[in-house]
Amino acid sequence: MLVDRSTIFHWIGNTTHIIMDLDAIIENMETGDQDAALMALQTYNEKMTLCFSFTTEQEERERLGELAMGFLERDLQPSCQLACLETIRILSRDKNSVAPFVTHTAMLSLSRHAGIAVARGDDEAPVTEHPDLEVIVEALKSICNICLHNKVAVGVAQELQLIVGIAERLKQCGEDQWNHHVRFFDLRLMFLLTAQRVEMRTQLLKELHGVSLLSNHLEATLGLCWLDTYEVARAGVEVDPDLDRSFRLPPFSRETIERAMEILKILFNITYDANRRGIDEEEAASFRHLGAILRHCLLSRADGEDYTEEFHSHSLNLLGNLPLPCLDVLLMPKVQHGAVEYMGVNMEAVNMLLEYMEKMLDRGKRLKETMLPSLNLLTESARIHRETRKFLRIKVLPPLRDVKNLPEVGDAIRNKLIRLMTNIDTDVKNCAAEFLFVLCKESVSRFIKYTGYGNAAGLLAARGLLRGGVTPGIYSEDEDSETEEYREAKAKINPVTGRVEDEQPNPMEGMTDEQKELEAMKLVNMFEKLSRSNIIQPMTLSSDGSMTQMNTDDLLRMRDQIPHGQLNIRQRAEDEEQEEEEHRLRQHLQRQQDNVLETPEQHDAEQRQRSDDSDEVALIKNGQCCPSRAVDTVD
Repeated sequence: MLVDRSTIFHWIGNTTHIIMDLDAIIENMETGDQDAALMALQTYNEKMTLCFSFTTEQEERERLGELAMGFLERDLQPSCQLACLETIRILSRDKNSVAPFVTHTAMLSLSRHAGIAVARGDDEAPVTEHPDLEVIVEALKSICNICLHNKVAVGVAQELQLIVGIAERLKQCGEDQWNHHVRFFDLRLMFLLTAQRVEMRTQLLKELHGVSLLSNHLEATLGLCWLDTYEVARAGVEVDPDLDRSFRLPPFSRETIERAMEILKILFNITYDANRRGIDEEEAASFRHLGAILRHCLLSRADGEDYTEEFHSHSLNLLGNLPLPCLDVLLMPKVQHGAVEYMGVNMEAVNMLLEYMEKMLDRGKRLKETMLPSLNLLTESARIHRETRKFLRIKVLPPLRDVKNLPEVGDAIRNKLIRLMTNIDTDVKNCAAEFLFVLCKESVSRFIKYTGYGNAAGLLAARGLLRGGVTPGIYSEDEDSETEEYREAKAKINPVTGRVEDEQPNPMEGMTDEQKELEAMKLVNMFEKLSRSNIIQPMTLSSDGSMTQMNTDDLLRMRDQIPHGQLNIRQRAEDEEQEEEEHRLRQHLQRQQDNVLETPEQHDAEQRQRSDDSDEVALIKNGQCCPSRAVDTVD
């Protein structure tokens, strides 16, 4: 990009102006006069309010931060207090300038202004009847910036028990004195602390009963009421069953969704290992309570498509953390008029998960982050809930009718998932295969029927099922109906490709048994050479059905297993290879001869050369080799 000189001078002038202003601001702050400091800070804040990259000297910014922190310790008028906090918020955007704010004294002062300081011993946290919400918000923003950029500050926040102070204020979620910004930045700070410190995640989960605390806060944020033990609805909102499912409820406001997503992210942090450890009855009840709320989140929408998608993504990520037995709350609500139903069970949540997964699959971007959470959730739900599996099988693996196209060809969801089974991303490939395998009740023959042996080989090899014959998992009985089209074409279907192939001429038609065996020997020799050159790695099936590598000794052993009466065939194959080498050598010599213009002297030399070449051919026939020629003719 070309920049004219006037623009460069304008940039230099602005930078110089800011530096001069900063020097003047520091001088006014150092006088200790509150009014002079207020005017200087307000001027600085106004000019730097949208600045996120700094060109002034780091030492000057740190000096300004120290002066602002010093003023906060004094008894200031509210306007000056707010100006100091705004300056600290602006300075804390730069990770290189947070040194004055990461000390124990500075963090304690900021937490007091934020209203989240915890009394320790004789040190009592001040309680204000009518807190200044602007001061609280600025202090919270500053602490968020500092903890985001500096790990030392996170450690100080842990020592000061800031997460306890935030939790105490979250219990007041029903009170109107706290506006959206206070609540949002309380949650944002709690997310930053739990994301960076395992100890604070554990403290919030166990000591502060984080799942119940945050579930109640999420319930209050969304304005929910309980129709049954594990069934929620929107308080004061009537559902119109005649509308499309996604439009039966009004959208949540953006402020509501922003706070709800912060709660979901915190819950994700503290429950990341919940489905891998044992839980007691009390925890299971808390997780089911949360699961019912998350089901409502999945069936709700926000003000804007992007917000809705992000809201659903966070809900899905958290649902994936819940213990598998607690996922039954997705099926518990009664079937209402217009709802998606199967076998008398409400399938709205499962159908929504399937639609979301297919939408992310069609988008084709960042599948691991966007699609896998919903796909994993569907897989585990289908594994433990019979109704869910049967419903998904009807949607994903309906009875086969198209037997002429490859299983991966087409726009049906089955075709899309089978295409993923050869995806370059191992996680995506394995998850897609696992989902289809579960829908087939872990039956190898049924899995191959729907996907083809070639697509199924990866999962079957990983599980040692390539030989088949392994008892499938424990699943309920159901009919495996075959369509008329499939029954008629069943005998003609190629199990590797999973479709009816066009008839191809037999390449061995008209060959004698000796010729067929000769071709087999050539194939073995070719594999041996490629394996010896590390071009390919031949594999074989072990006794347990898993794939193992074949080495050169294995290939030689295969070749040596030819019956004694057929050794002449092997000898013939070796003779043919030797004759081909001789033929290439003669062609090479003939090309050299054709490219030379003979003179009398050259004629004599050529005769001598031909005599030498004849000797080399004779040596080759006698089983010997001339290195100078053999190297040129191997390839």
